[in-house]
Amino acid sequence: MKFREFITKSGKKVLAGKDAKSNEEVVKQFKGKGNVIMHTAEPGSPFCIVEGKPNREDIKEAAIFCASKSQDWRDNKEDVEVHVFTGKDVYKRKGMKLGTFGVKKFKGIKVKKGEIEGFEKGK
Repeated sequence: MKFREFITKSGKKVLAGKDAKSNEEVVKQFKGKGNVIMHTAEPGSPFCIVEGKPNREDIKEAAIFCASKSQDWRDNKEDVEVHVFTGKDVYKRKGMKLGTFGVKKFKGIKVKKGEIEGFEKGK
């Protein structure tokens, strides 16, 4: 399955789902490997996986990438809250929709409107 890809300045690969099916797949494939996972606080975002052990800057870059691909950004063009967590904090209950996961604990990062606009211009 194809995912969206982004490489941070330090060379960390970030993989992101494109829809519910690929979100389901990216989380299932990468949640058990100690990778950092991200999703916006609002629904309608890719699940983004940062492979390996990212540093603080990698996490910030990946959060901006995640926010830029979200419906929250598309619809509102304002700051976007991104949740950061690991695979051990992700769960899937019977009956949850395709591409939907629960998260036990997370850290929030506010991605500013200007950061997303700058990212989009730099593509």
